[in-house]
Amino acid sequence: MQDILSMLNALHRPRLLMRAARIGAEDYRRTAHLPRLLGYGSLPRHGAALMRLMEIEGDLNTMRIGDDSSYSLLRHIDILIAIVGEARILRAAQADPVAS
Repeated sequence: MQDILSMLNALHRPRLLMRAARIGAEDYRRTAHLPRLLGYGSLPRHGAALMRLMEIEGDLNTMRIGDDSSYSLLRHIDILIAIVGEARILRAAQADPVAS
């Protein structure tokens, strides 16, 4: 099974979507954003949050490609922002295990 960061590296989305996600991730705060996206309650660990976000994003991307009328571009960008933000936090924690 691929690790989470390898799965993220294999994720290919339109350039404009990813650009918006990277810009939005600059202001990403997990305590404010994750409850709104994943539901309220205790926050999941970074890996678990990324897996859930990637499942949601996969569904949204399927809707985008299929021209589904219920597709929400704003929700898709919100999810991508959270994915980029969580990935940055996870990479930083792996690079500096003393800080975590």
